[in-house]
Amino acid sequence: MSTVTQIQLHESVQVNHDRLHALYGEMDPVNAEDVVCRAMEELALRMAHCDRLYRKGELEELRRSAKSLIAIADQIGMDVLARVAKDVVQCTEARDQVALAATLGRLLRTGEGSLTAIWDLQDIQI
Repeated sequence: MSTVTQIQLHESVQVNHDRLHALYGEMDPVNAEDVVCRAMEELALRMAHCDRLYRKGELEELRRSAKSLIAIADQIGMDVLARVAKDVVQCTEARDQVALAATLGRLLRTGEGSLTAIWDLQDIQI
């Protein structure tokens, strides 16, 4: 019998602290926190939507949804997530199914890690 090795994928995430500080500097802390929380909720919804669209084979809608992720991620300093979402857009435009599957998986892992990282920062108070 063969041994099966399962690879545990882990994505490094970073939050752009300068972008978050700028956001909090532009508005009062309560409004800034509201913006960040709403953005995090929207990112979670859109990532799930991207996954559903991929499973249905709706690549044009997936491309649009990934593009919308870029703007939201940029707004709250999730630079890595924005970059991976750009990669998903490129894969859909190239119609590269293998790269799209891998990159979408990375998007979901990076998104989850980014949401956790920014949530942890909120506990510290930015």
